[in-house]
Amino acid sequence: LRHGVLVEDGESHDAIRRAMNPALHRRMLGGYVEAMWRCADQVMDGWHGGGVFDMLVEMRRVALLILTETLFGVDFTPDLRRLWPGVLRAVRYISPGPWVVWRGLSHQGYDHNLRLIDDYLYRIIAQRRAEDYAGRDDMLSLLIAGGMDDDLIRDQLMTMLIAGHDTSTASLAWALYLLGANSDAQARARAEVDGVLAGEPPQPSQLGDLVYVGQVIDETLRLYPPIHLGSRVAAQDLEFQGYRIPAGQRVLYSIYLTQRHPDYWPDPARFDPERFAPGVRHEPYTYLPFGGGPRNCLGAAFAQVETKVVLARILQRFGLELMKDNVHPHMGATLEPAPGVKVRVRQR
Repeated sequence: LRHGVLVEDGESHDAIRRAMNPALHRRMLGGYVEAMWRCADQVMDGWHGGGVFDMLVEMRRVALLILTETLFGVDFTPDLRRLWPGVLRAVRYISPGPWVVWRGLSHQGYDHNLRLIDDYLYRIIAQRRAEDYAGRDDMLSLLIAGGMDDDLIRDQLMTMLIAGHDTSTASLAWALYLLGANSDAQARARAEVDGVLAGEPPQPSQLGDLVYVGQVIDETLRLYPPIHLGSRVAAQDLEFQGYRIPAGQRVLYSIYLTQRHPDYWPDPARFDPERFAPGVRHEPYTYLPFGGGPRNCLGAAFAQVETKVVLARILQRFGLELMKDNVHPHMGATLEPAPGVKVRVRQR
């Protein structure tokens, strides 16, 4: 990720974040809704009624198409098949491993795949520079207009392409797993979608009325937060609850365990969207799916809208039957369902 916003510190991080913020601001999200459901439709058009599909794979396709169309302003469809292995390889590259505690450990066998993605990113940067990008409000155009050089823009696009799509992939796959495993919740969510949308594609003004779908998403993020841990480096010597933490020490904290702590979450392993019913309040810093503080997730609002739009569109078009319930969390770049989420889809 080189100088990507995810791994930069201090003023450099703040400056990059300021440059990226406008494309992810809440006022922009309404303009992304149509692209979100169209990308979902594009993938679902390949689902044949009665077929079994791995939702981890299918939601990755959806998330990649949405991210590149909305934030890069490009159609990723012609490059999806060619770059698919490279995307998976890049996700594996940033997944937790021995490098977390052994910083000098090198990664082997990744250069070719990462170079393919680099070539793609530099190509779309060059194409956009050659176009009239004035007045365009996608992230790629804004970064060019802001005066960033190609290398720094590449670093932000790589960060969004890999870290940005993988979080949405995981949260959507987990939500579909939980809806498949809980037929009552699936029926209630579908009834709400049918009542609010009346068979039409989601509109920005309708998303606030999908209250129960939002509760399902919030509870999914509680049980299976895609970013399941946080990592910081102590800027100075610290004392915390009897522990001495020297300056420069890496500190990890578990979002996953915090959101399942029995002191704050009764029967914490149970899927219960009513925990997030309107009016329910939770202790501060017990629910952290997007982190907290000045380095909270840059794309939190984007991800919440995306997940709601895609889930609503899927429930509109298909019934979901979970084929296997032997799914467990796998700690990759995100907390993803392994060995996948096999679902039989039935056209409505």
